[in-house]
Amino acid sequence: MDFSLSEDQELFRGTLKKYLNHVGRTDVAREFIKGNTTVAEEVSAGLAELGSTAIPVSEPYDGLGLGPLDLIPFFEETGRALVPGVHVETLALAVPLLEKYGTEAQKEKYLPEIASGSITATLAWLEAGKSYDPDGITCRAQQDGDDFIIDGVKTLVPCGDVFLALVRTAEGSKGEGLSLILIEQVEGVSMRKLNVLDETQHVVELTLNQVKVPQSQVVGAVGDGWNILQDGLLSFNAALSSSMVGAMDEIVSMAAEYAKIRIQFNQPIGRFQAIKHRIVNMKLDLETARSLSYYANWAVENQTDDRKAAVHSARSFNTEAFIRLASDNIQIHGGIGFTEEIDCHLFLKRARYYQNYLGSVRKSRGHIAEGLDWSAKKSERDVVSIG
Repeated sequence: MDFSLSEDQELFRGTLKKYLNHVGRTDVAREFIKGNTTVAEEVSAGLAELGSTAIPVSEPYDGLGLGPLDLIPFFEETGRALVPGVHVETLALAVPLLEKYGTEAQKEKYLPEIASGSITATLAWLEAGKSYDPDGITCRAQQDGDDFIIDGVKTLVPCGDVFLALVRTAEGSKGEGLSLILIEQVEGVSMRKLNVLDETQHVVELTLNQVKVPQSQVVGAVGDGWNILQDGLLSFNAALSSSMVGAMDEIVSMAAEYAKIRIQFNQPIGRFQAIKHRIVNMKLDLETARSLSYYANWAVENQTDDRKAAVHSARSFNTEAFIRLASDNIQIHGGIGFTEEIDCHLFLKRARYYQNYLGSVRKSRGHIAEGLDWSAKKSERDVVSIG
């Protein structure tokens, strides 16, 4: 089975690469770190003009109606350039959830604006001192006629124009009583910028104080938010894996190029066996990550039975491989790899940021076991052995 990209997809990749080279690639991230967010906004607008933001939106809502595989070039190239923004959250989480579970009014309101690049959407899930476990959700939405009154604080929220907030609308455990509600920046919504390791990320603490939201802003059925979110996270993690592949591809190129030009003992360090072996191992990790990513996106697009195992296999492997490659790249560069003059540190910070983003590697491996029915088989063996 051939999972390589089509000719049209590769042509689109070439267009994206040319544009990002023109704007300076990681220069955009560096300007963002300095506080100049205008450059990143201009680049995002340029990517929208190329049609990137319209890819997953269906045609009735001014989109192109394409699938996850068509987004791979976009996520790989923006990952390679470390473009700031919430492109993955918007295009690979919010859009699929709206397309599948949103009402017609929600689709008409948000999807055309996302397709044009006018707005972004992110997920408000984690709460201070809590984990990603559903029982940790204390942000509460009380029904008041046709509205919900929401109170609570969400932390480590990627900043966007619209927030998909996971809130508690009823008592329950293991995901029961949770709902996903679309919240805009209205009265009662305040944001405080947080400092995180990856300075190319704009992350905030989101405070919701008596925020009145119409019940029509609920995505899917009230109380079914946890199951809906788990479905959306499959497309999100597949896309995030592609973004990691793009970054890893750039890391391998950086390491190989530096090994050619860095002279030690009157010869390039790339001639030393230790460096050769490390770069080969980096390349093997990269190609494994790429294969897992392609298959994960294909599985999501085709709704295969093994998509859960495929997606989380990609997410868990790529997360660890990204950290490993970014660390090895610094080792190959030596002392200069720790300086801000070159991009090594930017990639390591991005890798560490993704390490526990919307779930840990350990959690992903648990999802793999569930997707393969290993946990059920283990329980059956235990029953037999006890009997």
